[in-house]
Amino acid sequence: MGALPVFRWRLAPDGYATRRQLRARGLRPGGQDVAAQLERPRRRGGPLVAYLYRVADAKPVRPMTPAKWAALAKANTARRTCPECGRDASYIIPTSLGMCGTCVYPGESAA
Repeated sequence: MGALPVFRWRLAPDGYATRRQLRARGLRPGGQDVAAQLERPRRRGGPLVAYLYRVADAKPVRPMTPAKWAALAKANTARRTCPECGRDASYIIPTSLGMCGTCVYPGESAA
């Protein structure tokens, strides 16, 4: 495998895209290797690097199956359920707190 082509930031030719850019177009890399890379210079440390894939070789994103939708719903419900009181907090509980606001601050009332 030869060296990857390196482009300056915002100067990549058409036909290349990052993973996020592919996803915005409804595509995925589809098993292809990295085709090129972008480098953005920084004052300190090494340059920021972004990997590019060929848009022509990208494949469509696989659709969500009913089982995947169910698993995602179950995971989100678990993230909203307080382990202390067992109630649905109606928001994703921050991992820094580990429990809902009512359990963390029991004496305070919502004003």
